[in-house]
Amino acid sequence: MCSSIAPCGGNLVGSWSVTSSCLKVSGQLDLSLAGTACKSAPVSGNLTVTGTWTANSNGTVSDNTTTSGSEQITLAQSCLTISSTPVTCEGAANVLLSLGYASLTCAPAAGGGCDCSGTVQQVGGLGLVSPSPSTSGSFATAGNVVTIDGDAKYSYCASASELKVAPQTTNATITGSVVFQRNDSGAGGGAGSAGAGGTVGTGGTVGSGGVIGSGGTGGVTGTGGVIGTGGGGSAVGPCDIYKTGGTPCVAAHSTVRAVFGAYGGNLYQVRNAAGTTKDIKALTPGGSADAAAQDTFCAGTNCVITIIYDQSGKGNDLYYQGADSKVGGKDKPASATGESLKLGGKKVYSLYINPGNSYWVDGSKTGMPLGAEPEGMYMVTNSKHFNSGCCFDYGNSEADRKADGAGAMDALNFSNTTAWGSGAGSGPWIMADLEYGLFAQNNTNKNPNNPSQTSTYVTAVLKNNGKTEFAIRGGDANAGKLSTYYKGALPGGWSPMKKQGAIVLGSGGDCCATNTNLSDGTFYEGCIVSGYPSDATEDAVQSNIVAAGYGK
Repeated sequence: MCSSIAPCGGNLVGSWSVTSSCLKVSGQLDLSLAGTACKSAPVSGNLTVTGTWTANSNGTVSDNTTTSGSEQITLAQSCLTISSTPVTCEGAANVLLSLGYASLTCAPAAGGGCDCSGTVQQVGGLGLVSPSPSTSGSFATAGNVVTIDGDAKYSYCASASELKVAPQTTNATITGSVVFQRNDSGAGGGAGSAGAGGTVGTGGTVGSGGVIGSGGTGGVTGTGGVIGTGGGGSAVGPCDIYKTGGTPCVAAHSTVRAVFGAYGGNLYQVRNAAGTTKDIKALTPGGSADAAAQDTFCAGTNCVITIIYDQSGKGNDLYYQGADSKVGGKDKPASATGESLKLGGKKVYSLYINPGNSYWVDGSKTGMPLGAEPEGMYMVTNSKHFNSGCCFDYGNSEADRKADGAGAMDALNFSNTTAWGSGAGSGPWIMADLEYGLFAQNNTNKNPNNPSQTSTYVTAVLKNNGKTEFAIRGGDANAGKLSTYYKGALPGGWSPMKKQGAIVLGSGGDCCATNTNLSDGTFYEGCIVSGYPSDATEDAVQSNIVAAGYGK
């Protein structure tokens, strides 16, 4: 039996080390993130917490705790439908693993459904099993409750030497507490806060802003390099290549560069903690993003990406699927600083998707292919940031954000999901989300010709003529040519395609108007084209991507 605490509030600023913990899990586990037909499932288990936790005087928190333990989940037969598609117990385990488990196995139960057993080994998140636990963030107190990052709530009682916290959650029931002792280095409060204040030295990141200023200068040079790749001193982007090949871009998105040689406008929008927004442009036509402008705007505050602008001129801007966005929904915008990288010598930022982040727009009236019309697409992503959650997609999706049947989607997927189709090895794989399943070929079996992607930066390509054929291609975004992993007939029952013309990024098609996203993934650039591109056109696009210099 795990004992509870008597909440008393108090000053929790300081550095704390766990001395004891006991957390008991019971009740109903919320499965809405997983996209199951059932809303929840019975869960039981026990968790312990170790490590340190620091609350800084500037309202930020550093979470170096580790939550470990085990949980048992009972899935009813109705839970074996995920994203409107039947799955096995093994397939369900693969998707539910992304709820935050280190391992999860599910076996058929005697009366139907599955009995599942999972282990937890999570850094960050302080006692709350999470798909995306955070090791840093912000906190606020109100009465006897502390809220971390606006979501995780704990009742607490702090004294000069001891801190007790108890998680408050509606996702299952957690009883018990975690007990901390103030670290000796933080005793006396002043020194501890000053140490945390040192984290305010992260305000030194503003100092980095000075470095970034010089980076801005370097950026012009780097941009010149990208322009040089166009040949003849004029910039050429992927969408210029597609147009030359007779398959023009009808949607083009990127947070790292312009994908048209003549485009020098807005790439994406960031919003700071005060609610103020700023558009981040390309430094020059055909050039890379002005990361220095973002760094200056976001110095000393947290920023998120609210819009990824469409460079095609069709107006297919992607908005985060949240309550206060233009398109609405249950998700949140992604952090604007989840990942920075070099592109042709210039610092840029990716769109770093975690569970609960996704973007969408209805492009059905603004040039997107519909029904059985042919289309192609590509994106550049990262093989080091993925999971088995459904579904990290980019492409054509449902206009009503519901699973509307086979062929209602035509989107790239990048994941190690095995609930439907999969490739060789353990993933991640480039696959096609055609609704009612992910496909590595024209059935949901394992395709041995679709390899696990191991290069850091990955070019993923999909094309579909809408009636008889689709193809999946991919390669290293830093070197070499594209390989074809599948080219052949559409799955039985998926012809003709029934595309609806919305665009999704970061989630599946039946998300996230009333539910939330479970997938991880990174997006750098991508576009959707009208028509069925030739292999030669796609190969030329790959050469352009390689020349851009990802990570260099």
